[in-house]
Amino acid sequence: MLELQGVSKQYPDGQVALDSIDLSLGEGEMAFLTGHSGAGKSTLLKLIALIERPSQGRIIVNGTDIGRLPRGHIPYYRQNIGLIFQNVQLLHDRSVFDNVALPLLIQGFSPRDLGNRVRAALDTVGLLGMEGKAPVQLSGGEQQRVGIARALVVRPRLILADEPTGNLDPELSEDIMGLFGRFNELGVSLMIATHDIDLITRLNKRRIVLSRGLLEASA
Repeated sequence: MLELQGVSKQYPDGQVALDSIDLSLGEGEMAFLTGHSGAGKSTLLKLIALIERPSQGRIIVNGTDIGRLPRGHIPYYRQNIGLIFQNVQLLHDRSVFDNVALPLLIQGFSPRDLGNRVRAALDTVGLLGMEGKAPVQLSGGEQQRVGIARALVVRPRLILADEPTGNLDPELSEDIMGLFGRFNELGVSLMIATHDIDLITRLNKRRIVLSRGLLEASA
């Protein structure tokens, strides 16, 4: 599914965010990316999502070296990836339905297919019936679920989540991680950056540890 070979990222100011990372994620595997603030977790996810490009090394996703993809092919590549952020980045002048539908609109889905997919995604995260609400009418946990539904609506093979429970209380965090676990049972691969060590210990999944841009552990 995913393989990083000697991946480094250095910014123009000389900061080295990642240094010679070798790492793989198997088909249908769920792994947690941990490490102190500034360890390189967000940078790693951005490289896999092609939000940024590596300075060195190769990132191979489903047999494709994504570092060689032309800029025009990046939207097509992202159609198989669900991206979830701590700040869910919802459009506050649009309804819940419109926020979840956005990736499908970009892909040119017909209104009928789009509606079916959006309602199915909202049902999965427990928000069916809230399509017409505005994001400001929702709690923080509900807004995060909308962000997850938006990632799921494209039916991705890989989900990348950057601190998805960082703004949530412990009970909501457990609910969100439970959702991720159910997606994983359906064969979706997940890489989740988080500081919540107690929660990931209870889930008993693989833990990838970064420290100052270096891979410290992967087990």
